[in-house]
Amino acid sequence: MKENDLIIEFIKQYTTLNEKEISAISAQNLIRQFKKNSLILSEGQYANECYFVLKGCVRSYFLIDGIEKTTDFFLENDSITPSSYVDKKPSTYYLSCLEDCVIAIGDEKRNKELIKRVPSLEAMIVKMSAALLNTGKTSLDDFKVLSPEMRYIKLMEARPELFQRAPLQYIASYLGITPVSLSRMRKRIATKPLSK
Repeated sequence: MKENDLIIEFIKQYTTLNEKEISAISAQNLIRQFKKNSLILSEGQYANECYFVLKGCVRSYFLIDGIEKTTDFFLENDSITPSSYVDKKPSTYYLSCLEDCVIAIGDEKRNKELIKRVPSLEAMIVKMSAALLNTGKTSLDDFKVLSPEMRYIKLMEARPELFQRAPLQYIASYLGITPVSLSRMRKRIATKPLSK
């Protein structure tokens, strides 16, 4: 499948597109490739773009006193709207590719032009934004009220593929624990009898 086809197929999950609209989207040259370990965004940089992961895995993290603190992972069909893109201030965190990535890029001008040519995209963006806000709130609530073990179990259930694609030290950081604690937790959970 060609890279432009990936974004078209994703959009078709939300709305129907005619040939003219498909051509308008394809003409925008939305796709960019990033190699593994590439930085998409650095701390202090202004984000002039928003992103949509078509292939690959992206990690967001803060660098605090020389220690990386992972805040999220983005896989296929996940959108990334850096806070710097919204508030027009320098970024306080990094976006890094954990794998070779194919990413659709948007910016205000391009997005407005696309919505003018493909009006149904506006409703899709509203739906995706609402889902993104809900996911963010749920993640924050979970971090506040669940134990690290429960957060780990919930992450395993919701995003099992992440454990095949992201190094465990980053997953540990995301859960707010050390890699050693994660290793112990994984062993403990693996030896627990299954509940009926």
